[in-house]
Amino acid sequence: MIPRVRQAVVLGAGTMGAQLACLLAGAGASVQLLDLDAELARAGLDRAAKLRPTPLHHPSHLRRIRPGGFDELPGALEGAGWVLEAVVEDLGAKRELLARVDEALAGRERFPLVTTNTSGLSVRAMAEGRSEAFRAAFCGAHFFNPPRYARLLELVPTPGTDAGRLAWLEELASRHLGKGTVRAKDTPAFIANRLGIHGMLSALALALELGLGPDEVDDLTGPLLGRPRSATFRTLDLVGLDVALAVADHCYAALEADPDRERFRAPEVLRELVRRGALGEKAGAGFYRREDGEILALDLRTLEYRPRRRAEGPAVARARDEADPARRIRLLLEADEPAGRFVRRLLAATLRYAAAVGPEVADDAETVDRAMRWGFGWERGPFETWDLLGPAEVADLIEAEDGELPEAAREVVDRLGSFHREAEGRRETLAFAPRTHVPVPPRPWVLDPAELRARARRAGRDLPATASASLVDLGEGILGLELHGKLNVIGFDTIDLLERAVALAEASYDGLVIGTRAADFSAGANLALILMAAEAEEWEELDLMIRRFQRATRAMRRAAVPVVAAPRGRTLGGGAELCLAAARRQALAETYVGLVETSVGLVPAGGGCVEVARRAAGAVPEGLPADPFPRFRRAFETVAGARVSTGAEDARDLGFLGPEDPATADPDRQWADARALARLLAEAGYRPPVEAGVRVLGRRGIAAAEALTYNELAAGRISEHDRRVALELARVLSGGDVAEGTEVPESHLLDLEREAFLRLLGTEKSRERIRHTLRTGRPLRN
Repeated sequence: MIPRVRQAVVLGAGTMGAQLACLLAGAGASVQLLDLDAELARAGLDRAAKLRPTPLHHPSHLRRIRPGGFDELPGALEGAGWVLEAVVEDLGAKRELLARVDEALAGRERFPLVTTNTSGLSVRAMAEGRSEAFRAAFCGAHFFNPPRYARLLELVPTPGTDAGRLAWLEELASRHLGKGTVRAKDTPAFIANRLGIHGMLSALALALELGLGPDEVDDLTGPLLGRPRSATFRTLDLVGLDVALAVADHCYAALEADPDRERFRAPEVLRELVRRGALGEKAGAGFYRREDGEILALDLRTLEYRPRRRAEGPAVARARDEADPARRIRLLLEADEPAGRFVRRLLAATLRYAAAVGPEVADDAETVDRAMRWGFGWERGPFETWDLLGPAEVADLIEAEDGELPEAAREVVDRLGSFHREAEGRRETLAFAPRTHVPVPPRPWVLDPAELRARARRAGRDLPATASASLVDLGEGILGLELHGKLNVIGFDTIDLLERAVALAEASYDGLVIGTRAADFSAGANLALILMAAEAEEWEELDLMIRRFQRATRAMRRAAVPVVAAPRGRTLGGGAELCLAAARRQALAETYVGLVETSVGLVPAGGGCVEVARRAAGAVPEGLPADPFPRFRRAFETVAGARVSTGAEDARDLGFLGPEDPATADPDRQWADARALARLLAEAGYRPPVEAGVRVLGRRGIAAAEALTYNELAAGRISEHDRRVALELARVLSGGDVAEGTEVPESHLLDLEREAFLRLLGTEKSRERIRHTLRTGRPLRN
């Protein structure tokens, strides 16, 4: 039976508690949020509802949360399937509250699951003195902040925790909350915070010693090392410098035997920033500050803010252009410049520390790597980095820069050869006790296109592929098209493979899934290519490219087999058009969809306008009158304003997803869920939609858009060019100069959107917008 929670109780309505209530409400649970009194709980929920980015998947989910006081605890526990303690990080306070829970549940035939959201206090100490039934149902469940968006969930069992309850929670967290779970040992700060704070404090100490700024360090410790753009100091600002300092102080106090205990003694600069109230993002200043639209970086010596700068040096410049991760890191390690010295010493310190404390915090190397990938957004965990560079090479680096090699690492170098390996077609990882390779437990819900392609290649059954996309047999009669180019931008090669995918699926398969393993489904069309062609006045080539994209999306819509799009992350412009053309969409819960072409002075031209017009003319949504104009206006304002959904639920409100389109919480489950949806549609006797015209508003829609944009222009909210772009869009969505209610063929709307796109691309102001976006990543309002 699939685990689910219908009723939950969250104890503590502070920053984490209120957001956890929102997370559970988004998973369909009715939640009672309790604090010292109902007013405190209500205030905590109100604060959470105002946070940006929002912790709610949909505003209506607030209705699933009822604030109350701890005096209501016995009644609140009736029927609860999960009790989450999230009060202040104080062992005494937590023990006292958990004792009340134990007392209120006494005599129950079956305890609900009870968890504590501590970030590093002893879970075993919290369970001491509790009943046997309580201990069996109790464990640590450390959610990272913000809990809706942070993927990692560290589960910390005690010796008394029932193994079945733990497995139930793991599956529940994956299926319904989208979490990647790891089992951590009950040690201070558990896994990710222990290694993460150690790494960030090491970077801060080295920056002070070598005279580097936060911005230069972030330049070196972000994507160049396979880590997120927030890197080190931006991550500290996002976490909150007060929170980071509290974790560091806790580690220093609790880790008396730690080989790197002194590294957790926070530098004075961090304490001074906290004293000043410069706590990071939430305070408007930390290691960075935004001033008059510009982001400034802190000078670590003077504590004054200055313009940002990048790390310098020829090796850094070469590393920026290197695609291979191992070669890129080696370029930095070999550099005889401050950046090279910094990277050598930082990697030596952090990789040594992971090997030294790995056996203390986890059972195996895979667990540590997952914790750092899911908790801090690393592309590779520390032990995967050891293997990437070569254990012998890393050992030499550590001995040259940082000291003695830990025992586990020495055994890998001398005897085992690697921390991870492939053996007989399965992945194995290093178990820390005894030190030997063991199979990584399979996760049957994970469908990995790269692994399937590798198997097909070994069997001599390769399917077509390009640098930006590949076809893959997903099994069960379903073909896959995986996007894997830079930002998954859509160019000629992707369009060509898409057409081939539809044809192959119709000939030899029962369905087609289009998806990606990257964080983002697609940033849209290749703007650089479009701009280059426009500036060379290659209008015929541009017209051909648009026609080919339109032809490909029409082929998806008309395919004899179901085509399922699996959007995730940013799904913008042409990426959104691919999704709109599919028979169904198996979205990730965190999918941010938008037809954003107007932000660069263009209109959707890959069939997107056709699909928007079709939906606006379709069935009347609940709560809207039968007059089509309100639906037209909502669609027009959504696209003209380049609105992007805040998630899958919001995408439903905006019309990018339909009520029949499910959402997957866990990114690792999305490919399998999309394949299952395609299989289900095929077995249900899928038939493509009957081709019919689209009933449009015609001149009424154009006139309404003229009035709306005139008022916006007069109020100074849009520019003249904004208005021009919006009116071109309105003309397409309205079907052109025809009477209201005219049914126009799809081909008519395709012609209109293509012509509008090319007209706007011919204007200098639209090209200025494209240049600015390519250069800065931000829209230009000219």
